[in-house]
Amino acid sequence: MKAIFSIFGYMGKILSVIRNFIVNLIFFIVLIVVIASLASAPKPKIPNQDALYIAPKGILVDELSYQPSAFDLISDQKQEPETLVRDVIRSIETARDDDRITGIVLNLNGLQGGGISKMNEIGAALDSFRESNKPVVAFSDYFSQQQYYLANFADKIYVNELGAVFITGYGLYRNYFKDATDKLLLKFHVFRAGEYKDAIEPYTQTEMSTASREHNTRWLTELWGRYTGKIESARNLPHGAVDDFITSMPEEFKKHGGSHARFSESAGLVDQALTRIELKDKLIEQFGADKEGKSFASIDMNSYLALNNAASLTRSKNKIGLIVATGTIMDGNQHAGSIGGDSLANLIRQAREDKDIKALVLRIDSGGGSAFASEVIRQELIATREAGLPLYVSMGSVAASGGYWISTPADEIWATPETITGSIGVWGLYPNYSESFKKIGINTDGIATSKIAGGFRGDLPMPEEVQSLLQSSVDNIYNTFLNISADARQLDIEAVHEIAQGRVWTGATAKELGLIDELGSLNEVIAAAAGALNLEDYDVKQIVRPLSTREQIMRSLMEVSVNIGDRFMSAFVSSSLGLDSDNEVLSNISSLLALHGELLHLPDGNHNEVLVQCMNCVAP
Repeated sequence: MKAIFSIFGYMGKILSVIRNFIVNLIFFIVLIVVIASLASAPKPKIPNQDALYIAPKGILVDELSYQPSAFDLISDQKQEPETLVRDVIRSIETARDDDRITGIVLNLNGLQGGGISKMNEIGAALDSFRESNKPVVAFSDYFSQQQYYLANFADKIYVNELGAVFITGYGLYRNYFKDATDKLLLKFHVFRAGEYKDAIEPYTQTEMSTASREHNTRWLTELWGRYTGKIESARNLPHGAVDDFITSMPEEFKKHGGSHARFSESAGLVDQALTRIELKDKLIEQFGADKEGKSFASIDMNSYLALNNAASLTRSKNKIGLIVATGTIMDGNQHAGSIGGDSLANLIRQAREDKDIKALVLRIDSGGGSAFASEVIRQELIATREAGLPLYVSMGSVAASGGYWISTPADEIWATPETITGSIGVWGLYPNYSESFKKIGINTDGIATSKIAGGFRGDLPMPEEVQSLLQSSVDNIYNTFLNISADARQLDIEAVHEIAQGRVWTGATAKELGLIDELGSLNEVIAAAAGALNLEDYDVKQIVRPLSTREQIMRSLMEVSVNIGDRFMSAFVSSSLGLDSDNEVLSNISSLLALHGELLHLPDGNHNEVLVQCMNCVAP
């Protein structure tokens, strides 16, 4: 028998070796093919009187979330595209002072969203760019609500004559499962602290509660007012024009023969409805033709950044450290796109031990998560501040619940006016299906030395002792959250309780309530940190987990893959405008030639119960 097991053991080892060999062989074949096919391609050059062409893809993010793998290149599952907000802003700021750049052309066809907070940060850079007397033009075949908001930072807005500007207003809807769970005899034990902590309502109610309706209406209406106010100001429209546009849409459609584009043009939302050929001719007229005369003279954002990165290496020994914390807060080590208590604490420690870093900025874009992981992060931030390193927090689209918890140690907390923050509250949810099991003939029985020993089983009724234990735990975490917030903001704990209880606030209101210190973008936070230290000469150093050589190669290859896919998806636009995006692909593999193979090992993370989270904190 032992001999048989030994044979199977050897066979397993052989299969493992063969599998690893095949995976690595595929990896290096793909790498060699890509490098060989592109090594001889013409390199992008510094532009001469060209427009900067910016075509953001997918979701605007503060940190790329995907994890590259060799299987990504051969699987049919495409990674959703993402665009780094800092890349867009950096390209605009660089182009502002570059005499070779004559203007900016925004192609918003591929933009899926990201929230008006991030778009306002990009918009601030566009406003600064326009102050240099260079034009900004935005176009899309079809403007979604978020695409159109960003377009309003341009001097001119063009839509396809068969396209649309589709503005509907903001809404927040959820499914409520109470009736269904009653029919299934499924019960949910709910533990929460905070009247407005309404993430659990879909499991306990048939409709939105009065408290939930009240506090969600407040922040949603405030953000909608900011949305419409920006458009009406940018387009020189009277107050209420956007709401009138939505209200009159059904009847006005008929007057314009069912053409949404002409309706949008007559309402003043766009400057002109054009065909793609007409748009190309207009851009050539404004920015000049390229060498082939097929399109307007331009350089794409990625190539422009790559060229400027190569030309401008690190200059100053003074660093402002930047750590990006994006996603749900979870215990242990997590990959980019999620916040791990241990992995983020390691980055904070790494920044603290870097002697060149003079101040640390923590960028938070998170609706919260694990209370335990949040406290691990907070303690590391406290240690950093006690070590004498100034600490600033920049809130992105969302920094609520656990996202607010980890912001409290900062010397200064900054948010944008549109940031969703607060939600100081705690909840827990335990499903119980014991009655459901009985209904279909499944019984559970056994023995234990105490009621608590089997009290957490979903197939047994939860004892009152366990319910009391869990509610006490939730109350304790909530009181801890209140005390942390009150101490950090130097407020009376009862005053914090009044504005807590799970309530969600916009950044503008949070400043009035004393939950944050200042309003401003990430760039303004970095400038404030440098200004407080009287640093005239400094660089921003982003603190990230070092990628292995193989991870770097896979990320570059995946970016090439995504860009190639995007070019196929936008083939009509590219051919109509005469644009050549090969330079963008080249810029993404510019670092590959210096890299060599190394095995990829990614750490596992643990997912504990989420107790401090804002489930409805969405940034429209």
